[in-house]
Amino acid sequence: MFTRVRLKNFKAWVDTEDVRLKPVTMLLGTNSSGKSTLIQSLLLLKQTVLSPDRTVHLNLGGDEANDLFHFGGFDDVLHQSVQGERQFSIAFDFERPGNDRITEGQFDSTYVKTASGGVATQALILRTANRTFSAIRRDKGAYSIVVDQASRPRLKGREYTPERSIAFSAAAIADLNQDGAVVEDLSLAIRRELEGICYLGPLRSKPERDYTWNKSRPGEVGVDGRSAMDALLASALLKGHEQSDIIQGVSHWLKRMQVADRLEVRQQGRSSRYELIVHRNGVTSNLSDVGIGVPLVLPVLVVAYFAPPGSTIVLEEPEVHLHPLAQSVLAELFVTVSQERNVQFIVETHSEHLFRRMQTLIARQEVSTDQAAMYFVEHHGQSAQLRELEIDEFGRLRNWPDGFFGDAMGETREQARLMLERQKGARS
Repeated sequence: MFTRVRLKNFKAWVDTEDVRLKPVTMLLGTNSSGKSTLIQSLLLLKQTVLSPDRTVHLNLGGDEANDLFHFGGFDDVLHQSVQGERQFSIAFDFERPGNDRITEGQFDSTYVKTASGGVATQALILRTANRTFSAIRRDKGAYSIVVDQASRPRLKGREYTPERSIAFSAAAIADLNQDGAVVEDLSLAIRRELEGICYLGPLRSKPERDYTWNKSRPGEVGVDGRSAMDALLASALLKGHEQSDIIQGVSHWLKRMQVADRLEVRQQGRSSRYELIVHRNGVTSNLSDVGIGVPLVLPVLVVAYFAPPGSTIVLEEPEVHLHPLAQSVLAELFVTVSQERNVQFIVETHSEHLFRRMQTLIARQEVSTDQAAMYFVEHHGQSAQLRELEIDEFGRLRNWPDGFFGDAMGETREQARLMLERQKGARS
């Protein structure tokens, strides 16, 4: 689980300062304020560690088939009003409870532009427990390796160039001797944390009338949720208790949202094609015939049960095309699944109904402020700014974001005033 993230000179942000992440973290704010940038920083690192090129410093994208985002070039990522050194940094903390040798750690990397216009790691710092390992870029592309607080580098050379932004080179690991095993384990833990991100974007694929199943389980649901249907088919058709949990969980939350009673996978004759059938009030309908709300929320529900325990699920606008009650139930989904399945949710949303239900869940003591965090992002001047929404144990908000959810009381007063004026005019 990610427990902290900090960005400096990254896109909309001069400095986010430390953003504390909880099992359920919600990001609210105005359009184009910088909310998505917080999410994109982690996705940038994920697509870097998944790059087939181990020598890449930072994979800014461009491969539509394999990359999550195309970030452009260095200048597109660097904050526009940066002063002083032209560099940006991404840092995060993580925890991995269990039997792994590395149960917590820190990643901090700073990037600069190369003479050829590419991106190079200026400084990579990895920390765990009481150990610190640093790779610092020197002249002509050489790197110095510093261990803990030593005044002198232990190693120097071009062969110590970091790999995929997060890992020390094989030469550095070998030449660090016993310390090499520690830094290798730490890099592996960071890699697993980033690989464990399951991202679902706001633009999702349209439902089809039927689907072909290749008798396998997909690796991910996909940025647009396209593979969520494959996961549903595998859940219904593959043997195993873990598989059946997906379709059962999806059916439970569809019913809780009052948009369906249950979901069924139905084979078309003896073919390899299957329909997704929605049951509601005794009526059965093909998924493509029930409107857009159910098909768009299906990937959200699927990834909640499809992501392995220990994963971080990143969602943008999960509430798209859902009615208010269903939007509010999403808060219950995040809290319940996070607790039951040990997964983390980082959610970018504009939904007042989702936000208010989270307040209610805190008041009911179904989730504590240690388990949930909410942030409001807005743009001031040339930089995004973030503030944590301070919610007490009764769900009351101490620092309400002015104007974000509109002015319900003001609208009511204005309606009453206009009604009285019209009634007065009718009598005169």
